[in-house]
Formats: sequence, C-alpha cells, structure tokens
Amino acid sequence: MLEKIIIIDFGSQFTQLIARRVRELNVYCEIHPFNNIPETLSDVKGVIFSGSPYSVRQEDAPQIDLTRFHQKFPVLAVCYGAQYLAQHSGGEVQASSTREYGRANLNFVQSDNKLLKNIGLNSQVWMSHGDTITVVPESFEIIASTDSVRVAGFHVKDSDTYAIQFHPEVTHSIDGKQLLENFLVDICGCSQNWTPDAFVETTIAALKEKLGTDKVVLGLSGGVDSSVAAILLHKAIGANLHCIFVDNGLLRKDEYGAVLEQYKHLGLNIKGIDAKDRFLSQLAGIKDPELKRKAIGRVFIEVFDDAAHEVQDVKWLAQGTIYPDVIESISVKGPSATIKSHHNVGGLPDFMKLKVVEPLNTLFKDEVRRVGKSLGLADFILGRHPFPGPGLAIRILGDVTEEKVAILQEADAIYINNLKEAGLYDQVWQAGAIFLPVQSVGVMGDERTYENVICLRAVESVDGMTADWCHLPYPVLAKISNEIINKVKGINRVVYDISSKPPATIEWE
Repeated sequence: MLEKIIIIDFGSQFTQLIARRVRELNVYCEIHPFNNIPETLSDVKGVIFSGSPYSVRQEDAPQIDLTRFHQKFPVLAVCYGAQYLAQHSGGEVQASSTREYGRANLNFVQSDNKLLKNIGLNSQVWMSHGDTITVVPESFEIIASTDSVRVAGFHVKDSDTYAIQFHPEVTHSIDGKQLLENFLVDICGCSQNWTPDAFVETTIAALKEKLGTDKVVLGLSGGVDSSVAAILLHKAIGANLHCIFVDNGLLRKDEYGAVLEQYKHLGLNIKGIDAKDRFLSQLAGIKDPELKRKAIGRVFIEVFDDAAHEVQDVKWLAQGTIYPDVIESISVKGPSATIKSHHNVGGLPDFMKLKVVEPLNTLFKDEVRRVGKSLGLADFILGRHPFPGPGLAIRILGDVTEEKVAILQEADAIYINNLKEAGLYDQVWQAGAIFLPVQSVGVMGDERTYENVICLRAVESVDGMTADWCHLPYPVLAKISNEIINKVKGINRVVYDISSKPPATIEWE
C-alpha cells in the first residue's frame, strides 16, 4: 500500500520545494490546491499546510475546513498555514511592524518535542512573512522562538498537530531536512520506502491491472519522459503498446532519424510519421505563444487519432506527462496561477474515443531519470536535455516559418555540439537557441547587414521548477557565437540570456 503525504497549497512560491524535500526523504507526496482537495483521503499518513502570499486577516484569504485534518492526521503547518491554524483556533495574528524576511536563529527550542529532535539552540532558520502570531490558545504550547518572533513554532497539546513560522524546505534553514524527517518518520510513521525500484514495481503492476489486454498508443519524442513511459508500458503490456514518433517539423536538426535509430535496440513497436507540412501549415501567421501551443496540441491529437485508427481496437493514449507539467497547468488562487498550458495536459476532445494513461504524472524530472536508470535505459537517453513538447515553435518568438525553423535548427546544432565538445553538456540542465523577433545592423565583408538575432539559453536545475543561468566559459561562448554568425545565413548577432527562474521561465514562450 502506497503511503503518502498531502501538501495543501495556499499559493506559496515554496510549495513545490516542500514536495521536493519530502520526496528526497523517500516519502511519496502530492500537492493539492486548497480549493481542490480530494474528498477521499485514503492512505494519507500526514498533511502539510503551505505558506501563502495572502494574510490570514484578508477577507479573500484562502480557507479550508480544518476539521477534515485536525486530530485525524498528523499536521505540519508552515508560515501562512501556522497563522491560519492559530487564528482559527482562537489565537491572534497581527501585522508586524516590519516584514520579517531572511535568516534568523532559534533562541528557544523545546528539545524534547518530537518535531524538534536533534535541532539545537541557535539553529538558523529562514523567515518570510509580514504577519506574526501574537497570542496562542491555552491548548497550544510554544516550542520554538527567535529574537524577533516569540511564536516561531507551536504544538497543539495532546495531538500530532505542529506549526512553524519559518520555512524548513529552503536550504537556508540549516536543520530543515531534520525537522521534516522528524515529522515524516517520528510523527507520521512513514517507512521511507518510496524508491525508484519501488516505483517501477508498483507502477508496472498498476498498469497491468489498469490496461489488461487493451492496446495503447504512445507518442515518443526521443526525450527522457516519453522513453521512460514507453519502457514502463512495454514491461506491463508488451506488444500491445504501439509507439508513434511524429516529425512535426519542429525538432532539432536531424533528430527524426537519430531518435528512430536509438529506439531500435529497445524492442519497442514503433512507427515514424512525417507530419511536417501539417504542423507548419497550421502554425502559419500565429504569433501568440498560447495559440501556438494550442494549435500544436490540436494537430498532435489529430495525428494520433489518424494513427489510432490504423491500430485495430486501440483503447488508450499514453503520455509522458510529468508532475511539473501538471502543477504549472493548475490554477490556484494566489501566485500559483497557470503559467502556461501544456499540450499534453487537459484531456482529449470528444471526437477522440481514447482514454488517457500517464505513468509519470506524479514524478519530477530528476525522479524520472532515476526511474529510467532503474529500468536500465542508456545514459545517452537519460542524459538528454529536456526539450519542449511544442518543439522549436516556442523557441521562435513570433510567427513560425519553414525558413526560421531551418535557421534555428542550424544555430541550435552548433550550440549543442559545442557544449558536448567542451564537456559542458552534462553539466547543463537545459540548453537551447532562441530565434528573436528582432533584426540588427551588422557588418560582414565591408557590407552592411540587417539580419536576425539568436539568443542562447542554458540553465542549471534539479527538477525544472526553479533554475539559474549557467556561467558558461567566455571562450566557449565566443566560439559558439563566431560559428553561428559565420555559418548560419541570416544571423548576424548572438546574445546570452542571464535570467533565472523565477522570475523568468526556462523557455521564452
């Protein structure tokens, strides 16, 4: 039976980070928006309330029914969650005279409290709040304080309900991992047995039970997600899995043939489909990134519908959707609003009579890679950089044309090949070239040019939810720039993106 922790998301920018930390402790968890909590909470070992940009004193602040959780599950309330719990239990929360943000140290720790086991006096924590809990009910005991925050942590007596004003999920809280482990293991009783091998075993068993002898079509992209999904499904249903690799005209240079070749040795039942003209014709004249994503998603569905009709009695469409796709597509009241739509999230149109199966939709990208390694996938597949489902269409800002795709493919190939030659490819989470919708003046061979601009993007990350720009060596960047300008007709300027996520996204569209 799968043990799980559920995280109630009140809109905090750190909610996904809480999930990462829980999973790093080999405990499975799920994030649920405060306004979309499952009615049935089976197999739940504990509940975590996230922070929020809202004040509990605001009329439109996020609200939940505490009776669903208190005294029924162990609860850890973080920041806004702690204030909400205090206020709705008879305590008082007031605005601070100054916003408390940054490092602080615990000057009081109730060391015999289960939540604070092995956390010493003066332990550094990270604060991020504008309100402060000033009064707690008699049934609460204060278990931690800092110089400026008396109620830095509390425990509801005779219960497994705990709350902290600081953020244990950020690395600045030095003992944050210890605190979370105390909650998960000592208080919730989690066995910490959620590992890649365990995920493979339970997922294959679940797929066998769910799919039986039904036939499934899966769109392969050559990337990590669809490859791992394909192997899991293949181990579950064998030849009843029909894989389709679509050339949408928006792939990297020479990728179509290379991907088909790399799958030859995996024993998959795979068919390649050339649909370049179909996609490019539907994208003609579209500049808005959301409209481009929706057009590509629609054509993908149409292509799969055509392919599905060629497979007799197919019942399912499999997709390599991963957890960040799901999270970024769910709108929560507050800043965790929809960032962008994903072409493989959101269901199928009525005319396509297929059910959807998504074996990886609970995993972050790094977890997918670990599962792939457990399945024995080759390093050159597992090490591939993430590539957006809509392909180069969202790396061409503005309208997409065949000429722009060809230019970007050449520039991108030079960029990626140079990263590999310099031994930098595996140190980068994701890299790609962006075709900008601007032209600039240049000089080539004593002649004035007025041509296009390419932007290079390279980021470091663990799971794609946050990312920092890579400090690539200047000589490597100079070599890449020179090669692109000299070899790719139509480009006379190369720039480098030095923005992080947040506030920027990894892709430009």
